[in-house]
Amino acid sequence: MGPARILIVDDEPQIRKFLRVALGAHSFEVIEAQNGREGVQTAALKEPDLVILDLGLPDMDGKDVIARLREWSSVPVLVLSVRDGEEEKVAALDAGANDYVVKPFGIPEFLARVRVLLRPVRRGGEESAEIVIGELKLDLARHGVALGTEPLRLTPKEFELLAYLMRNAGRILTHRQILTSVWGPANAEDVQYLRVFVGRLRQKLGDDPASPRYILNEPGVGYRFLRPEE
Repeated sequence: MGPARILIVDDEPQIRKFLRVALGAHSFEVIEAQNGREGVQTAALKEPDLVILDLGLPDMDGKDVIARLREWSSVPVLVLSVRDGEEEKVAALDAGANDYVVKPFGIPEFLARVRVLLRPVRRGGEESAEIVIGELKLDLARHGVALGTEPLRLTPKEFELLAYLMRNAGRILTHRQILTSVWGPANAEDVQYLRVFVGRLRQKLGDDPASPRYILNEPGVGYRFLRPEE
């Protein structure tokens, strides 16, 4: 398997150059597009493993680019944007983005996010019967969970929530995405209900919200299940 191919969609040449140098230094193959239309076309022709996308494009909003991509592709999308409002983040993630980083950003964090999003792609996309993250092991076939050598007792809905979070580890998930996937569309607005279940999971995992090992709160947006390198 060759180097991961990353498509940068940004209308600022200096940003593309900065990202190209940073990614190239870590042996990624980089391709570029300077507007939304070109980005969609390049994604279709070049089949990148990851798309890095600015929202403020000259011809179309980045959220529309995501929507176009999601019509036919599940390629991970990492948004880089100066827009730091919660509503903007939620809208981009609900449109289908996998992660959201606000400009300016640090290269170590950016590269960590890239590695996390590429991991399932480079693995080949096949889901194992077990998901292991750090000391936490989730057995999908037996509906079992263990933290180190200690089994955890979860309710069926707690297990379903944990499985959804772990399947999407490293990705910011909005409240609506989690509620819709785990409880169904009728419960898409029950944010307080979700907070109660997350609180129960944290308690059983021994996860301190102030210094989380597993479940990170993204204020006003949702949650991210952390991988060890994050």
